Amino acid sequence: MKVLFYTREFPPYVYGGAGVHVEYLAAELAKLMEVDVRCFGDQNEKSDNLSVKGFPFDNPDFDKTNDKLKAVLQTLITCVQMNADDVDADIVHCHTWYAQFAGIVAKLCYGIPLVITTHSLEPLRPWKREQLGRGYDASSWVEKTAIEMADAIIAVSNETKVDVLKYFNVDEDKIKVIYNGINLQEYVVTKEMTTLDKYGIDKSKPYVLFVGRITRQKGIIHLVNAIKYIDSETQIVLCAGAPDTPEIAKEMENSVSEVKKTRDNVIWIDEMLPKKEIIQLYSHAAVFCCPSIYEPFGIINIEAMACETAVVASAVGGIKEVVVDGETGILVPLDQQNVAPFEPVNPDKFSRDLAAGINKIINNKALRESMAKNGRKRVEDYFDWIAIAKQVKDLYKLLI
Repeated sequence: MKVLFYTREFPPYVYGGAGVHVEYLAAELAKLMEVDVRCFGDQNEKSDNLSVKGFPFDNPDFDKTNDKLKAVLQTLITCVQMNADDVDADIVHCHTWYAQFAGIVAKLCYGIPLVITTHSLEPLRPWKREQLGRGYDASSWVEKTAIEMADAIIAVSNETKVDVLKYFNVDEDKIKVIYNGINLQEYVVTKEMTTLDKYGIDKSKPYVLFVGRITRQKGIIHLVNAIKYIDSETQIVLCAGAPDTPEIAKEMENSVSEVKKTRDNVIWIDEMLPKKEIIQLYSHAAVFCCPSIYEPFGIINIEAMACETAVVASAVGGIKEVVVDGETGILVPLDQQNVAPFEPVNPDKFSRDLAAGINKIINNKALRESMAKNGRKRVEDYFDWIAIAKQVKDLYKLLI
């Protein structure tokens, strides 16, 4: 059996959870079958059962294109180019809307079954219009078309399955819930602290950690607004880069600058760090905070839990299936508007509640240590990539 992955992200160009997912799933599936990865970039490598080829995304023909439409139009062209090389796979499997047009073309032109993993859904990310303008209508059309013509849909959580059924015209029998996973040998507690030294983190005092992109979805501005309610001795480490738009980048910059006027223990690392450095940050954090307003799964939470760190996270989407409230962390209710843009009804209350959860864990060593151990065990029990890859293989078999 051979599977063809279409994806925007693949190492070394990974900036989000979908890219992490594709990297590890491809590696595990390659132990079970031949895997052909076609992605955005300049990659060109082959090892055993895994071949990776990148296709250029930055096309000079679009230099005069409207900035918000440029990414969408380039995406469609790249998706066509990814199909120009002959396809001899038994299954085509797409990840995120960026690659779904390639899957549509492959299914129609090569007649092979199409699998879509729903890492997120465009109807639940209305703030993407800030980034894409009318291109958001195009990305939404691509996603809807791909999902509704797919032979199978993988939902990364039960809540995501509910969302797929709500927003798309699909047969429930086509949807299979398969969680995201983690490499349990790679994500383990480390005693190494060079990254803490590099960024001036005081090893004698606790810190709360955020890891993620600067985007509305990740709710980072709500965490920054919560800092004034967090105990003054607690350091805040924000490992946050890759802003969606110049506007949210500026909002982040202004918010952090404002909070730094009253406390000097806020450390903003405005780049996406290598895994080894991130694992160090996870390992020594007192608390990891995930303040997302929308999260189909939230790989960052299992990364933190695997490194034995307690989690404070918003009670949205798949996070509720990952973090066990009171056992592996604290879930913070998010009273959201039921129409776009799905922001909290009372943002200040949400920020206060995040801070209260963080303070509770930091001030209770026994609770913190218990949550750390429980978190590691939960990841070992439910989120191992080896078992997840076998579930995906079984799904492919049903379609061939």
